[in-house]
Amino acid sequence: MQFVDEASIIVEAGKGGSGCLSFRREKYVPKGGPDGGDGGHGGSVYLIGDESLNTLIDFKYQRFYKAQNGQPGQGRQMSGKAGDDLHVKVPVGTTLIDVDTFEVIADVTEPGQVVLVAQGGRRGLGNIHFKSSTNRAPRRTTPGTEGERRNLRLEMKVMADVGLLGMPNAGKSTLIRSVSAAKPKVANYPFTTLVPNLGVVKLGTHEHFVMADVPGLIEGASEGAGLGLRFLKHLTRTRLLLHVVDVAPFDESDPVDAAQAIVHELEQFSATLAERPRWLVLNKLDLLPEDERETRVDDIVSRLGWEGPVYRISAISGDGTQALVQAVHRWLTEQRQLEAEDEGAAEREREMRQRMEAEAVARAESRLSRKRKRDEDDDDDDFDDDDYEVEVEYVQ
Repeated sequence: MQFVDEASIIVEAGKGGSGCLSFRREKYVPKGGPDGGDGGHGGSVYLIGDESLNTLIDFKYQRFYKAQNGQPGQGRQMSGKAGDDLHVKVPVGTTLIDVDTFEVIADVTEPGQVVLVAQGGRRGLGNIHFKSSTNRAPRRTTPGTEGERRNLRLEMKVMADVGLLGMPNAGKSTLIRSVSAAKPKVANYPFTTLVPNLGVVKLGTHEHFVMADVPGLIEGASEGAGLGLRFLKHLTRTRLLLHVVDVAPFDESDPVDAAQAIVHELEQFSATLAERPRWLVLNKLDLLPEDERETRVDDIVSRLGWEGPVYRISAISGDGTQALVQAVHRWLTEQRQLEAEDEGAAEREREMRQRMEAEAVARAESRLSRKRKRDEDDDDDDFDDDDYEVEVEYVQ
């Protein structure tokens, strides 16, 4: 399946039907007066959140959506049929942006959530409405109005509680395979992961949380290098970030430098996202001699000046992963309980999400402005983010 998380579409509501100009004519009623009916309202366009969808690939092949026009009115005071509304399904986690005004129309965050994106045209009135004591045979009607037309940008962000952050080949995909049923591709080379993967981590019958693995970052990702900039946005909906660090990189690079580079890119991408709680997860400890492990861990933590939680794991063997996911589940449960009981905590969470969405809108405006400039400079060399596709199996 092709994973597509951005798409541009055009939606157009139906036009309202025109009113009818008609007069009652029967055998014994030669001048029965006006009886022109009203037209029907045009259909509107709605987008609906559907949890069974996890990509915007359908919008790559169909970019224009139009609702049905209303029918014109008829004689004998018969109104025209209203146009059918058009309901278009989108994945949960999709943000709807008006390309022309940069307005964020809505954020589809719940299954079944319905958003009106194009209002249908109003019906026209038949001549029966214009009869008066001084005008017994009005020949006036009104036409139906045009339906609303909008250029929309759809941006999908995966819905996850926990996001994995780290350099390519740090072991993020191996970790999500170890603790969930998701089976992303893993291999011994950087950028094995090309698209986000979701995994449901289950601890009991009714105890679970969703973990997201995004393509690894590299230095310069916040400015567009590698795949990081394209997929960092998927972490903005998470509550907790797990910073996965390879303690024994195959190229013998310094894990501390790699960790600091990731933090820098995160801060450059979104200052608000960088404020999210972040835990340090030191991976691949099984590659070190047992007597050197604690020394390496202490050195990394000390040089990073890390003051938050630190977890030691080996994702490939599963050592330490259960302790990690249990701690994550406890933390998420405590946070939800705190927000339910403390209005101040809930308000802080809402404000943080609003700030991240505002940053996302600013980035969208910047991207669209750059694209317009490219289109103006050279129509042959334009590049749309939608043109980036990868053939993958997307497992949730």
